[in-house]
Amino acid sequence: MNIIERYEQFELDHLSENAAKSRFSKGRAVAEPQCEIRTDYQRDRDRILHSKAFRRLKHKTQVFLSPEGDHYRTRLTHTLEVSQISRTIARSLNLNEDLTEAIALGHDLGHTPFGHTGERILNQLCLTGFKHNEQSLRVVDFLEIRNDKQGLNLTYEVRDGILNHPMGYKAATLEGQIVSISDRIAYINHDIDDASRANIIKPGQIPEKFLNELGSSHGQRINTMILDVINNSMDKNKIIMSKGVYDLTKELRDFLFENVYYNKIAKSEEDKTTFIVTKIFEYYINNFDCLPEFYLKIYKDNDFTKSEIIKDYIAGMTDRYAMKVFEDLYMPKPWKQ
Repeated sequence: MNIIERYEQFELDHLSENAAKSRFSKGRAVAEPQCEIRTDYQRDRDRILHSKAFRRLKHKTQVFLSPEGDHYRTRLTHTLEVSQISRTIARSLNLNEDLTEAIALGHDLGHTPFGHTGERILNQLCLTGFKHNEQSLRVVDFLEIRNDKQGLNLTYEVRDGILNHPMGYKAATLEGQIVSISDRIAYINHDIDDASRANIIKPGQIPEKFLNELGSSHGQRINTMILDVINNSMDKNKIIMSKGVYDLTKELRDFLFENVYYNKIAKSEEDKTTFIVTKIFEYYINNFDCLPEFYLKIYKDNDFTKSEIIKDYIAGMTDRYAMKVFEDLYMPKPWKQ
């Protein structure tokens, strides 16, 4: 029995009957020879980890646009926190940790520059709309290049988890459901942490019921939520919180929307970033042939609209690259002889 066979047998012998087993994956769109040492889910994790889209997450806004300071979350650090929370829950429930990690690392690959502001603007500008989860799937299916071929050719289960991680969606696997709930646990708590650091949430502003029932510190609240998920999902075919903790988590999220996400300090640069994304989009609508050759080739070889291709280009930008493109397109350059 070789390495991969031993590991697949380990999954069958030791993981929960509700866990997704790599041996029984629904597979890839294009069949591939099996790796000698890694399961299909481990290979998917590695493909995402080594992708260009994953590396770009380090320069994409989470909540705070262009903050002064190195300790605020980026889209990359958010992704790593989601991955760690997800793995903790999956391990505790005896589910497939490799599948969970792959979904977590890939769930936000389609996010735009400038956080949810960029997403909202692209949704208005693109004729087909924009949702970051759908764009994440488009990234791994189509926009990433591997071995000179388009797409990472991921398994069905990883793709399903990436697409169905937002609220209101339901992943087909328990591992995908774990990532969905871990995403909320992560951003609710780290956004409180960042907002407190920025003095947007002031001492004493968080209602006492959240501090008393969920925890008075960042770590305590995360621990409370994780334990609640584990205790209420053990040996079940769905991932859930208790009603009490779920309601408190939802109320805490609402508190963040009112006091942080719509706060004038956190949104102080929003008009500028809206202008930047809009003007870049308008420029390429009027000068489509000036897009990079990679995107022109996608347009030539496929049945996509011009606005979809421009959306792909902008969504893949980091914050700083979007600002550079805007500067190159619209700011005058010193004359050189």
